[in-house]
Amino acid sequence: MTRAERAAQLAIRLPRIYPDAHCELTFANPLQLLVATILSAQCTDKRVNMVTPALFVRCPTAEAFAAIPQEELEALVHTTGFFRNKARNIRAAAAQICKLHHGHVPRTMSALAALPGVGRKTANVVLGNAFAINDGIVVDTHVGRLSTRLRLTRNTDPVKIEKDLIQLFPRPRWADLSHWFIFHGRRRCPSRKPDCDGCELQDLCPSAFQPDRYRLDSKPRQD
Repeated sequence: MTRAERAAQLAIRLPRIYPDAHCELTFANPLQLLVATILSAQCTDKRVNMVTPALFVRCPTAEAFAAIPQEELEALVHTTGFFRNKARNIRAAAAQICKLHHGHVPRTMSALAALPGVGRKTANVVLGNAFAINDGIVVDTHVGRLSTRLRLTRNTDPVKIEKDLIQLFPRPRWADLSHWFIFHGRRRCPSRKPDCDGCELQDLCPSAFQPDRYRLDSKPRQD
């Protein structure tokens, strides 16, 4: 089976397996999603969702995030890890949003990626989930791992993985694809001890029952 054939089958099967797949960060508007996504770096969505309710009450607008003292914001996000850098980036991004975008989160990749602490992954999360704009595909650790195990890419760099996936899946499904992969990665195909016996994609997966076959540091194989 070629990569294109495998991708076509995945595009049919994954929405049937995970019809309710969605962004698991809790948010009510684009600003809240942007902040939550910054906080989610090296942190679980569950932990972020425990922190953000009080945070969003304290800072309901970009102006409030820009004005909150660094020390206070650090205390509010402390349990998400790397809290100093995250607090600094959130304040700086909010200040730039106020200065350049009239307090509204921008709706383009270039403008989002220009914000402090915001890279392509975060921008894709915001565009796809807050604005329903499919400008790219979110590549987190789950998407990267499954893309490798399903042999949809031979690359290890997230940007290159994204380019490979973009060529294989139709644009209208780009945001959905990351949700499907993340749901599957968390529920069936974790880094350690994937549930190959119970996996609904077992027949499509070149790595089934041998998850290290395509380790990122292994020699590429033909398939």
